[in-house]
Amino acid sequence: MEISTLAMYHCLAFVWYFFVAYSITHIRTEERPSEVFLYGGQWKYLTVLNLVLQAVFYGVSFLADVLRLIKKLRCAKCIISSRDLLFSVLAFPVSTFVSTSFWTLYTYNRELVYPKSLDGIIPLWLNHAMHTAVLPFAVLEILVTPHRYPAKKKGLILLGFVAFLYISWVLWIYSVTGEWVYPLFALFSPAGLTAFFAGSLAVIVAFYNFGEFLNRMIWGQSKFWF
Repeated sequence: MEISTLAMYHCLAFVWYFFVAYSITHIRTEERPSEVFLYGGQWKYLTVLNLVLQAVFYGVSFLADVLRLIKKLRCAKCIISSRDLLFSVLAFPVSTFVSTSFWTLYTYNRELVYPKSLDGIIPLWLNHAMHTAVLPFAVLEILVTPHRYPAKKKGLILLGFVAFLYISWVLWIYSVTGEWVYPLFALFSPAGLTAFFAGSLAVIVAFYNFGEFLNRMIWGQSKFWF
């Protein structure tokens, strides 16, 4: 894909994610059902954090494209390294995990992850923007841009560290409020919850490996911009 076309795509994707993140974080307080958006606001939900992550990633991608267009290749190389690290370790595996886990649990019992009370305040389009569109966007990014993945050990350590931070945030919220971020967690014993978190981490690691596999199959080992 031509650099100018790629820059336009990344710019539009950035604007889209910024708009979606803005929309969900600016729901009026009086419209929120009492059982959601309490301590920690929307920032306790992985879905919302992922929207911000995607906006940051596409913003960095657009900046890299612009630098390449104006021939600032030394600066572009540094930004591209950051872009690739963001995509490989976080943007692809997290968006894939958010979409697949949400719709799996929603199909089983929506009250565990997305109570029906939210239907009156979150439009259908916004629900799909947060939980559905993130997956094709992630796959499309692999199709249009080659990404350099870090060494496997480094990538998994970074992914595990971010997962640890989010789990710690979830547990902290429970320790302060006595309420779980997602009603699903209340169904588990401490041992069961530990197993659930471990299983979720295994799934997101699998998505990391899947993204690396797709990138290698499409672009090979040595297809890079520099």
